[in-house]
Amino acid sequence: MRKAIASASLLGLASATVQGFDVSNYQSSVDWSEAYSSGARFVIIKATEGTDYVDSTFSSHYTGATDAGFIRGGYHFAHPDESSGAYQANYFLSHGGGWTSDGITLPGMLDIEYNPDGSTCYGLSASEMVSWISDFVGTYQSSTGAYPLIYTTDDWWSTCTGNSEKFSSTCPLVLASYNSEPGSIPGGWPYQTIWQNSDSYAYGGDSDIFNGDEAQLQAIASG
Repeated sequence: MRKAIASASLLGLASATVQGFDVSNYQSSVDWSEAYSSGARFVIIKATEGTDYVDSTFSSHYTGATDAGFIRGGYHFAHPDESSGAYQANYFLSHGGGWTSDGITLPGMLDIEYNPDGSTCYGLSASEMVSWISDFVGTYQSSTGAYPLIYTTDDWWSTCTGNSEKFSSTCPLVLASYNSEPGSIPGGWPYQTIWQNSDSYAYGGDSDIFNGDEAQLQAIASG
């Protein structure tokens, strides 16, 4: 199962793309049917943050996305300074972050980026950060059989992990880059699986572009 998931998400540069978006409690309501009609086909929904936060709109967003026909999944906003990667992976898994091979669920996404309090790398060295991420990733994969997606930026990854290439062959990259092109790809990833190309999407949240066609997107959800 694991190899199938990796090959589905790390096949190479795509000739087609699929529009998607991500949402959290900042978007209290979403017109799911209109978003689907506009061409969007997947959505990534905030589930948890740190060690004790569950997004209040996760369940309603998840139900709305499911009913409208979207491929969907959850994401966890990491706080590596608060607890171990394993603890936060299990917290995420217990509050909506799981994965099953049903063709409509994306593996969970680890959102690891700038600390809201301003300390870029959460007080961790590059080696400590890589260990924290490994702890999260290993725990998630052991529980679900799928490796999580990793969301980050080129600058953060290069600064806070020393541009580690440890996850480039297992965890699909979700790259945030608000430019006309994805730009530099960090960490030895050959390309981004999903490009978050804007922090403003017509139906709420951020705009995400899947680097492949709809069949490839569904393959990741199917494992």
